[in-house]
This record gives sequence, structure tokens and C-alpha cells, in this order.
Amino acid sequence: MIQDCQRPPVRVAIAGLGRAMFSSHYPVYRAHPSLFKVVAACDLMKERRDMVERDFPSCKMFRRFSDMLDERDIDLVDIATCSVDHTKHAAMSLEHGYWTLLESPAATENDDAQLLRGASAKAKNRLIVLQRGLYSPDYLLALKMISDPRLGGVYRICVRGLDYIRRDDWQTVKRLGGGAARYALPDLMLQTLRLLGTPPVQMWSDLKRVASAGDCEDFVRVCLKTRTHLSAEIEFNGGSIPGAERPSFEIHGERGVFTVMSGLPTGELVCIDQSFQFKRRRSSVRTPDLSDMHEDVPTIKETVCLEKGVLHGPSVFWKHLYDTVRTASPFPVQLEESIEALRISNLTRAASPFGS
Repeated sequence: MIQDCQRPPVRVAIAGLGRAMFSSHYPVYRAHPSLFKVVAACDLMKERRDMVERDFPSCKMFRRFSDMLDERDIDLVDIATCSVDHTKHAAMSLEHGYWTLLESPAATENDDAQLLRGASAKAKNRLIVLQRGLYSPDYLLALKMISDPRLGGVYRICVRGLDYIRRDDWQTVKRLGGGAARYALPDLMLQTLRLLGTPPVQMWSDLKRVASAGDCEDFVRVCLKTRTHLSAEIEFNGGSIPGAERPSFEIHGERGVFTVMSGLPTGELVCIDQSFQFKRRRSSVRTPDLSDMHEDVPTIKETVCLEKGVLHGPSVFWKHLYDTVRTASPFPVQLEESIEALRISNLTRAASPFGS
């Protein structure tokens, strides 16, 4: 839960009254009036604006985004418009000097992301990209476990986002900037880059359309490799059959493997007993004997969980957002990280025949 504060609420102008806004942004604004106050709203559809007006009677309504930005009593502009308009709308907001919260993807092309970097710098670094995955408990647990010595040398990481949804909205249309490589992959990519610790130097990708109704991919698989030979496999599958769940994170080491299911703060570690030592064995070019080379390896299975006091979930993001706007507290996710995750995500489209 977000704890209310004594400071004035952040005055929010919201743009794009669609599914993303009403499912994840808007409920926070309604639930925490002492932290956030919606003072303006913009959308072409009057019925959507009427929904906001019922909850915030004093809120000013606009059809044109540029007209809303002319208001002066605004601290934060929250943008959840069509993906192809993200760069334009964010740049306009930053030009007015407002704190700007931008739904992922921040841009549909890498050149546009560079434009946002410059616009944010001119606006005193007031652009924040909404990256939900960094606050999920399964990711935080994976981040903790990747340095666990019981795993031994880590050589492989798997990151997954699984769903089954026959989408028929604009996120499935190429000309509107749709596709899972844009709306889903950047979050998974940012998680992966933090787990890897060093930049990838090799990449392979595969994009497919499985269940969605549009002409965009809803399946993305990416393989990354670092100079230290640590590899990562990232998969988002919007056509994953219900009931066939797999871990959202796997960390494979020379002496153990850690797995955790999506959204859970507890996972499982299976590792070779710490006290066990392998007998010395050397390879030979001579004709091998007929005995089985397998060894009896004692393993230990253990449930691991996040420590008490580790904050996780969407409320953590919104509290960081409030603190950043109201107290100039450093935001925990740098814009450079979001742009790099977006850059590599966009490269997957060029590397796969389906995305080109």
C-alpha cells in the first residue's frame, strides 16, 4: 500500500483514456487523492472524458493534447496514447517543462528514443518511462538469487512472459506501432539486462503471430550472449495455452538452478549439496570402458523467498514517482536503462524476417 504524505498532491494531467490508463494508472489516482490529483484529462472520445469527470468533477477536459498543455496548474503529464504518438506527445510535454510519465514503449523507433533523450535533458531529466517489471516480486527474487553462491557459476538465464489473449486492438497493427516486441518486450529486456550485469554482444531473435487478430507478432523469442559467455533467453508468448505455465525466471548455475513462477515472492532452489566434492576425473582419448559414467550427486531442494521489508508491486513505482516529483528524490530507473532496453527490443524486429 502507498502511505499518504503531508506534502501537496501531485497535480496530474492524463492523456489517452484507454485500457492502459483505466486499468493501471487511473485506479491509483482514485485511491490516493492525497498523493495525486487529476486536474486535466484529454481524449477524443467524450464518453471517456465523462468517465473521468464523474470521479473528478473539477477536472478540466480537452480534446486536443496541445490545449491541455497550455494549462499552468500541472505538475505531471501522464501519457498513455497510441504508441506511434508517444514520442511526439512526450516531447511536447517536456518542452513545457512538465514532469512526464510515459507508457511503454517510449518510442517505436530508436531514432525517436534519441529525440526523447535530448528533450528530457533540456527539461532537467523529467521523463520517466513506466517499466512495471522492475517492481514484480519474482524479478526481485531472481535478482537476489543470481549472486547466491549455491548456484555456482551462472551460465544461463531464462526470462518469460506468458499469456493467452486473442488481441484485436491497435496493438496488433503494424502501421500503428503494435507488436509484442514493442508493447511487451522492453519490460522483459530491462529485467534481463539488469540480471546479466554486462551488455550483450550477440543476439538472435524470432517473431511470430500465434493468436492475435492483427498483422503483428504476439510471440517473441530472443537469445543474448555477453562477452563472459553468460547467455539469456527471453520469451514473450501471447499464445501460450492456459494451464501450461512455466517459470517466469530460471537461473542456471554449475551447481544449481533457481526457478520462480510469475508474480510470486517465493521460488525454488535445487542445488548440489555444498559439502559434496566431485572426485577428480580426466578426459582420455583411449577407447572407453563399458561402465556408466554417471555419478551419484546429492542434491538439496529449498524454498527461497524475499526478505521481509522488501517492497514490491505496482505501489512501489507510484510511491517512487510521487517522491521524485515532490521531493526531487532520484528515480530508481535511469532513462538510459529504458532507452537501452528499447533499443535492443527494436533490434529484434530487424533481426527477424517477420518483424522486417
